[in-house]
Amino acid sequence: MTVIQQVSGNRMKIIMFFPLLLLVCSVSADQTVTEVQQSNTQDINAVLRELTASLAVQNERITVLQRENQEQAANLENQKTELQSQKTEIDELKRELQVKQVAFSASLLGQGHGDTGPYNIDTTVIFKRVVTNIGNAYNPHTGIFTAPVRGVYHFELHMLGHGDIQTGGVLFKNGELICIGYEAPTSGRVSGSNGASLLLEVGDQVFVLLHAKTRIYDNQNHHTTFSGHLIFTM
Repeated sequence: MTVIQQVSGNRMKIIMFFPLLLLVCSVSADQTVTEVQQSNTQDINAVLRELTASLAVQNERITVLQRENQEQAANLENQKTELQSQKTEIDELKRELQVKQVAFSASLLGQGHGDTGPYNIDTTVIFKRVVTNIGNAYNPHTGIFTAPVRGVYHFELHMLGHGDIQTGGVLFKNGELICIGYEAPTSGRVSGSNGASLLLEVGDQVFVLLHAKTRIYDNQNHHTTFSGHLIFTM
Protein backbone atom coordinates (compact mmCIF):
# COMPACT_ATOMS: atom_id res chain seq x y z
CA MET A 1 0.00 0.00 0.00
CA THR A 2 1.32 3.37 -0.90
CA VAL A 3 1.69 6.33 1.42
CA ILE A 4 -1.02 8.19 -0.42
CA GLN A 5 -3.45 5.37 0.09
CA GLN A 6 -2.69 5.23 3.83
CA VAL A 7 -3.20 8.95 4.21
CA SER A 8 -6.42 8.78 2.29
CA GLY A 9 -7.66 5.96 4.49
CA ASN A 10 -6.80 7.80 7.65
CA ARG A 11 -8.67 10.84 6.42
CA MET A 12 -11.71 8.75 5.77
CA LYS A 13 -11.53 7.33 9.29
CA ILE A 14 -11.23 10.83 10.76
CA ILE A 15 -14.13 12.06 8.70
CA MET A 16 -16.27 9.16 9.91
CA PHE A 17 -15.20 9.48 13.56
CA PHE A 18 -15.83 13.23 13.86
CA PRO A 19 -19.61 13.05 13.57
CA LEU A 20 -19.63 10.26 16.10
CA LEU A 21 -17.60 12.45 18.45
CA LEU A 22 -19.96 15.32 17.95
CA LEU A 23 -22.91 13.09 18.68
CA VAL A 24 -21.31 11.75 21.83
CA CYS A 25 -20.48 15.26 23.00
CA SER A 26 -23.98 16.45 22.26
CA VAL A 27 -25.56 13.61 24.20
CA SER A 28 -23.19 14.19 27.10
CA ALA A 29 -23.98 17.89 27.13
CA ASP A 30 -27.72 17.24 27.05
CA GLN A 31 -27.41 14.86 29.95
CA THR A 32 -25.38 17.40 31.89
CA VAL A 33 -27.94 20.16 31.25
CA THR A 34 -30.76 17.85 32.22
CA GLU A 35 -29.00 16.86 35.41
CA VAL A 36 -28.31 20.53 36.22
CA GLN A 37 -31.93 21.42 35.53
CA GLN A 38 -33.16 18.57 37.70
CA SER A 39 -30.77 19.62 40.46
CA ASN A 40 -31.88 23.25 40.23
CA THR A 41 -35.53 22.21 40.26
CA GLN A 42 -34.96 20.10 43.35
CA ASP A 43 -33.14 22.96 45.04
CA ILE A 44 -35.94 25.40 44.17
CA ASN A 45 -38.57 22.99 45.44
CA ALA A 46 -36.61 22.53 48.65
CA VAL A 47 -36.37 26.30 49.11
CA LEU A 48 -40.07 26.70 48.36
CA ARG A 49 -40.91 24.02 50.91
CA GLU A 50 -38.75 25.80 53.51
CA LEU A 51 -40.34 29.15 52.69
CA THR A 52 -43.80 27.63 52.88
CA ALA A 53 -43.02 26.05 56.24
CA SER A 54 -41.51 29.29 57.50
CA LEU A 55 -44.52 31.26 56.27
CA ALA A 56 -46.86 28.85 58.03
CA VAL A 57 -44.90 29.30 61.26
CA GLN A 58 -45.00 33.09 60.88
CA ASN A 59 -48.74 33.00 60.19
CA GLU A 60 -49.25 30.91 63.30
CA ARG A 61 -47.20 33.38 65.34
CA ILE A 62 -49.17 36.27 63.89
CA THR A 63 -52.42 34.50 64.76
CA VAL A 64 -51.20 33.91 68.32
CA LEU A 65 -50.12 37.55 68.67
CA GLN A 66 -53.44 38.76 67.31
CA ARG A 67 -55.29 36.53 69.76
CA GLU A 68 -53.10 37.79 72.62
CA ASN A 69 -53.70 41.41 71.55
CA GLN A 70 -57.44 40.78 71.42
CA GLU A 71 -57.34 39.23 74.89
CA GLN A 72 -55.30 42.15 76.23
CA ALA A 73 -57.69 44.63 74.61
CA ALA A 74 -60.63 42.77 76.15
CA ASN A 75 -58.91 42.77 79.54
CA LEU A 76 -58.21 46.50 79.25
CA GLU A 77 -61.82 47.14 78.29
CA ASN A 78 -63.00 45.08 81.25
CA GLN A 79 -60.64 46.98 83.55
CA LYS A 80 -61.89 50.27 82.11
CA THR A 81 -65.49 49.19 82.67
CA GLU A 82 -64.68 48.07 86.21
CA LEU A 83 -62.91 51.35 86.97
CA GLN A 84 -65.85 53.30 85.57
CA SER A 85 -68.21 51.22 87.69
CA GLN A 86 -66.07 51.85 90.78
CA LYS A 87 -65.99 55.58 89.99
CA THR A 88 -69.76 55.60 89.64
CA GLU A 89 -70.13 53.81 92.97
CA ILE A 90 -67.73 56.26 94.63
CA ASP A 91 -69.62 59.22 93.15
CA GLU A 92 -72.89 57.72 94.34
CA LEU A 93 -71.49 57.20 97.83
CA LYS A 94 -70.24 60.79 97.87
CA ARG A 95 -73.64 62.02 96.72
CA GLU A 96 -75.43 59.93 99.33
CA LEU A 97 -73.05 61.20 101.99
CA GLN A 98 -73.66 64.77 100.93
CA VAL A 99 -77.44 64.51 100.79
CA LYS A 100 -77.50 62.80 104.16
CA GLN A 101 -75.90 65.93 105.57
CA VAL A 102 -78.66 68.50 105.15
CA ALA A 103 -79.22 71.32 107.62
CA PHE A 104 -79.85 75.03 107.41
CA SER A 105 -80.64 77.98 109.64
CA ALA A 106 -81.32 81.56 108.55
CA SER A 107 -82.54 84.77 110.13
CA LEU A 108 -84.67 87.46 108.55
CA LEU A 109 -82.24 90.38 108.15
CA GLY A 110 -78.65 90.32 107.06
CA GLN A 111 -77.88 93.43 109.07
CA GLY A 112 -79.55 96.27 110.96
CA HIS A 113 -83.15 96.15 112.18
CA GLY A 114 -86.59 96.73 110.79
CA ASP A 115 -90.03 95.42 109.83
CA THR A 116 -91.02 93.12 106.99
CA GLY A 117 -94.63 93.77 105.96
CA PRO A 118 -97.44 94.33 106.14
CA TYR A 119 -98.15 93.51 102.47
CA ASN A 120 -101.44 93.53 100.60
CA ILE A 121 -100.98 89.88 99.49
CA ASP A 122 -99.49 86.74 100.98
CA THR A 123 -95.71 86.86 100.47
CA THR A 124 -92.93 84.31 100.79
CA VAL A 125 -90.51 85.39 103.51
CA ILE A 126 -86.87 85.55 102.42
CA PHE A 127 -84.54 84.90 105.33
CA LYS A 128 -81.41 86.68 104.12
CA ARG A 129 -78.81 85.94 106.79
CA VAL A 130 -77.70 82.34 106.34
CA VAL A 131 -76.12 80.85 109.46
CA THR A 132 -75.84 77.28 108.20
CA ASN A 133 -76.65 75.74 104.83
CA ILE A 134 -75.13 72.26 104.72
CA GLY A 135 -76.15 70.62 101.47
CA ASN A 136 -77.21 73.98 99.95
CA ALA A 137 -80.87 72.97 99.99
CA TYR A 138 -82.02 76.39 101.23
CA ASN A 139 -82.05 79.25 98.72
CA PRO A 140 -81.40 82.61 100.41
CA HIS A 141 -82.59 84.45 97.29
CA THR A 142 -86.06 82.90 97.26
CA GLY A 143 -86.52 81.77 100.88
CA ILE A 144 -87.40 78.25 99.68
CA PHE A 145 -85.98 74.96 100.93
CA THR A 146 -85.95 72.17 98.30
CA ALA A 147 -85.57 68.57 99.47
CA PRO A 148 -82.53 66.93 97.81
CA VAL A 149 -83.46 63.41 98.95
CA ARG A 150 -86.54 61.53 100.11
CA GLY A 151 -86.68 61.50 103.88
CA VAL A 152 -88.06 62.99 107.07
CA TYR A 153 -87.10 66.60 107.84
CA HIS A 154 -87.79 68.81 110.82
CA PHE A 155 -88.51 72.55 110.45
CA GLU A 156 -88.93 75.38 112.94
CA LEU A 157 -89.97 79.00 112.57
CA HIS A 158 -89.74 81.80 115.14
CA MET A 159 -91.37 85.18 114.46
CA LEU A 160 -91.04 88.39 116.49
CA GLY A 161 -93.66 91.11 116.27
CA HIS A 162 -94.49 94.39 117.99
CA GLY A 163 -97.13 97.09 118.26
CA ASP A 164 -100.74 96.51 117.38
CA ILE A 165 -100.31 94.62 114.08
CA GLN A 166 -100.74 90.86 113.88
CA THR A 167 -97.51 88.93 113.54
CA GLY A 168 -96.64 85.43 112.50
CA GLY A 169 -95.53 83.08 109.73
CA VAL A 170 -97.12 80.07 108.06
CA LEU A 171 -95.07 76.97 107.24
CA PHE A 172 -95.99 75.59 103.81
CA LYS A 173 -95.04 72.33 102.10
CA ASN A 174 -95.53 72.96 98.40
CA GLY A 175 -99.05 74.42 98.43
CA GLU A 176 -100.13 72.80 101.71
CA LEU A 177 -100.40 74.74 104.98
CA ILE A 178 -98.55 72.80 107.68
CA CYS A 179 -98.55 75.03 110.77
CA ILE A 180 -98.51 78.66 111.84
CA GLY A 181 -96.62 80.69 114.42
CA TYR A 182 -98.97 83.57 115.23
CA GLU A 183 -99.55 86.37 117.75
CA ALA A 184 -101.91 89.37 117.89
CA PRO A 185 -100.15 91.95 120.05
CA THR A 186 -101.79 95.13 121.29
CA SER A 187 -98.50 96.65 122.43
CA GLY A 188 -94.91 95.71 123.17
CA ARG A 189 -93.18 92.73 121.56
CA VAL A 190 -94.46 89.20 121.11
CA SER A 191 -93.02 86.03 119.58
CA GLY A 192 -94.83 83.30 117.68
CA SER A 193 -93.16 79.91 117.08
CA ASN A 194 -93.99 76.52 115.68
CA GLY A 195 -92.41 73.50 114.05
CA ALA A 196 -93.14 70.22 112.27
CA SER A 197 -91.49 67.05 111.00
CA LEU A 198 -92.36 66.31 107.38
CA LEU A 199 -91.89 63.43 104.99
CA LEU A 200 -90.58 65.00 101.80
CA GLU A 201 -90.02 63.61 98.34
CA VAL A 202 -87.12 64.80 96.19
CA GLY A 203 -88.00 68.27 94.92
CA ASP A 204 -90.63 69.08 97.54
CA GLN A 205 -90.46 72.69 98.66
CA VAL A 206 -90.88 74.12 102.16
CA PHE A 207 -91.12 77.85 102.90
CA VAL A 208 -92.61 80.42 105.25
CA LEU A 209 -95.44 82.60 104.04
CA LEU A 210 -96.29 86.00 105.54
CA HIS A 211 -100.03 86.58 105.39
CA ALA A 212 -101.36 89.86 104.03
CA LYS A 213 -101.81 92.58 106.64
CA THR A 214 -99.31 90.95 109.04
CA ARG A 215 -95.84 92.09 110.03
CA ILE A 216 -92.62 90.58 111.47
CA TYR A 217 -89.59 92.26 112.95
CA ASP A 218 -85.88 91.48 113.29
CA ASN A 219 -82.72 93.17 114.49
CA GLN A 220 -79.07 92.39 115.23
CA ASN A 221 -80.20 89.78 117.79
CA HIS A 222 -81.82 87.70 115.01
CA HIS A 223 -85.15 86.91 116.67
CA THR A 224 -86.98 85.88 113.50
CA THR A 225 -85.58 82.65 112.09
CA PHE A 226 -86.32 79.69 109.82
CA SER A 227 -84.43 76.39 110.31
CA GLY A 228 -84.57 72.79 109.17
CA HIS A 229 -82.57 69.60 108.91
CA LEU A 230 -82.81 66.05 107.60
CA ILE A 231 -83.56 63.51 110.31
CA PHE A 232 -83.21 60.36 108.21
CA THR A 233 -83.62 59.22 104.62
CA MET A 234 -86.29 56.79 103.41
